[in-house]
Amino acid sequence: MNPHIKPVILHAHASGPNPVKIAIALEALKVPYIVKQWDFSDNPETGVKGSKYLQINENGRVPAIEDPNTGVTAWESGACMNYIRRVYDLGNVIGPPGSSGQDLVDFEKWEYFLLSTLGPMTGQVNWFRHFHPQQNDDALNRYVAQTYRCYDVLEGQLKKSEGMSILPSQVTAVDFHFEPWVKQHSFAGLSLDKYPLIRKWLGLMEAREDVQEAYAKIQNSLKK
Repeated sequence: MNPHIKPVILHAHASGPNPVKIAIALEALKVPYIVKQWDFSDNPETGVKGSKYLQINENGRVPAIEDPNTGVTAWESGACMNYIRRVYDLGNVIGPPGSSGQDLVDFEKWEYFLLSTLGPMTGQVNWFRHFHPQQNDDALNRYVAQTYRCYDVLEGQLKKSEGMSILPSQVTAVDFHFEPWVKQHSFAGLSLDKYPLIRKWLGLMEAREDVQEAYAKIQNSLKK
């Protein structure tokens, strides 16, 4: 990586899964970055619903990134990830493992499966288990069932690589998308007992240096 490159600013909060995936990609590509922590309030200086952050992301969510090297600001984790790949993954380290039309579609369909289905379903489980002001077992049970259905799909896909990676050939940004969400299974009250390949894959991901460094950097930014 060019030693003169300026650090990308990653806007995050410590408890959410989506900023982590962007940090993992930046670590994997050895792109320097700075983590800026925000809270869930509408405080004008510190909150994601405050006036300062809403100038960066009018949707009031993290992650967002600001790249001083290009002047680009991006938000939504899928948009952030794909921006980083286009600009910084010149050697195709974390992109589709092949260049055929099928390779590209396979990459995108698993990326979108996480963004549109497994991630949101897990988020709803977390909401109704931990944060909804009134107990709603019907809603909780629906989202638990849907998340397990997603686990069924993922377990089937991992058979193609014997649990090594979601796309059969190599670890890619797709794995980075999934790792922080699947890691939340315990918090969500979900079990991996019926998913040995997911458990194996998650252990392999957690052992990666880029994954460990991403979590550490986001947590350490709280101390500043």
